Amino acid sequence: MKSGPLKIGIACFPLIGGSGILATALGSELARRGHEVYFFSYAQPVRLDLPQDNLHFHRVDVAHNPLFPSPDYTLPLAVKMAEVARSQQLDLFHVHYAVPHALAACLASQMLGPSAPRLVTTLHGTDTTLLGQDPDYRTAIEHALVHSDAVTAVSESLRNQTQEIFRLKRPIEVIRNFFTPNKPKRSRAEVRRDLGLTNEFLVLHMSSLRPVKRIDLLLRTIAESKNRERLRLFILAGGPFEPYEPLLDELGIRDSVIVRQNTAVVDEYLQAADAGLYTSEYESFGLSILETMFYRKPVVAFRVGGIPEVIGDACPLYPFGDATAAAAALDELLESPDLARELGERSRVRAVENFSADHILPKYEALYRRVAAGKVHRAGIEPATQ
Repeated sequence: MKSGPLKIGIACFPLIGGSGILATALGSELARRGHEVYFFSYAQPVRLDLPQDNLHFHRVDVAHNPLFPSPDYTLPLAVKMAEVARSQQLDLFHVHYAVPHALAACLASQMLGPSAPRLVTTLHGTDTTLLGQDPDYRTAIEHALVHSDAVTAVSESLRNQTQEIFRLKRPIEVIRNFFTPNKPKRSRAEVRRDLGLTNEFLVLHMSSLRPVKRIDLLLRTIAESKNRERLRLFILAGGPFEPYEPLLDELGIRDSVIVRQNTAVVDEYLQAADAGLYTSEYESFGLSILETMFYRKPVVAFRVGGIPEVIGDACPLYPFGDATAAAAALDELLESPDLARELGERSRVRAVENFSADHILPKYEALYRRVAAGKVHRAGIEPATQ
């Protein structure tokens, strides 16, 4: 088994979303531990602070060739990964999502031949829950998983779902997400003043706003609160909020909602919040929930996907779609500061004990060393039933 620092190539999406945030945090922590880390993406990940020792970023230009009817990213990504792997003698690729990153890594490996780095693929959810159901993508995802030297998932829920859909012959290793808080540059009072708040109870929601996040239920929960005049919902949006604008007027809560888009500075807002509200119909993990817990904030969420694995018994969870129950939970937190404080402290303890970098990073490092030493076998897939 190889000892000493490893050379690791990481491919991820650069946007605000669980996979990109995890990949960026993982690469930064690995670099701090002495490993050489090389990022590949079409833009610098929003939470990637450069320059940093042992950390390198390689921008991949999306190809716009008049011969093809649409832009191409997978081929330029594969070429860039192969070039850097050859020049830097990378030990392994760690890619986040099978499409397009694992597929690009597979192609890069074919270009490199026997000297190719080993391949670790981490599934975050969309490969399984959305693309895995699509016949136009399923075979490509299967190919990427078969040709990975190791496959990980961020929760037991996602692992079980992936095994059901793709019928992998050997277990997927569960390595959960982690979070490392940064010291906020502004105080809680400064942030709340900037948001125009005085004594309002600030409810935070952070997400990409994709349909699965069920922003309609998020807004309806606020509308059903009996204390909605004292509540403010603050949405850190990783996607466009415009489709939900009409619902603000329909529910009469426009003055209760504040939206900020595509900001990477989450710690200041987490510190300024009083609780977190998440209404997804499915979450493979729920990284925003974990971030909220680290800042001693109670979380109101539905019992779906991997969320129970994150929250444990720190806070109550509610049946999916029950906006009335979620609103009542927010009201109880607002009316009982002692309860909010207790649940927040329980959340912080659970987050630190189970999802800190010191707890999760050694699991990735151990996997990398097994993979680099060739002590794992590529995944097989049972033939799909007709």
